[in-house]
Amino acid sequence: MAIRITDECINCGACEPECPNNAIYEGGSPWKWAEGTNLTGLLNPPGGKKSESADEEKKPISEEFYYITPDKCTECHGFHEEPQCAAVCPVDCCIADAAHEENEEQLLAKKKWLHGE
Repeated sequence: MAIRITDECINCGACEPECPNNAIYEGGSPWKWAEGTNLTGLLNPPGGKKSESADEEKKPISEEFYYITPDKCTECHGFHEEPQCAAVCPVDCCIADAAHEENEEQLLAKKKWLHGE
């Protein structure tokens, strides 16, 4: 499953540079598929979502706190042994997101899709 940041976040930003998929954004900042990935042009995101541009700005998931877009989160599978955001968070607010459950095979497939491997 993806990782999410709870409202206990102190907005320290320690998690953001640790994400190998660039799935973590400052509160209020829009996100793009292309940021931190090899995705370009028109995409067909996994999960049957509609086609969209890799450079299209997507609405922020949170206006107040850092957030993780579950569409880009792979829990660091294929990069690290554990989610790096959770490893560096000083207040332990990076937790499993039960609303976005995926198994290891799905997470590795997402990593491959995001990075063109």
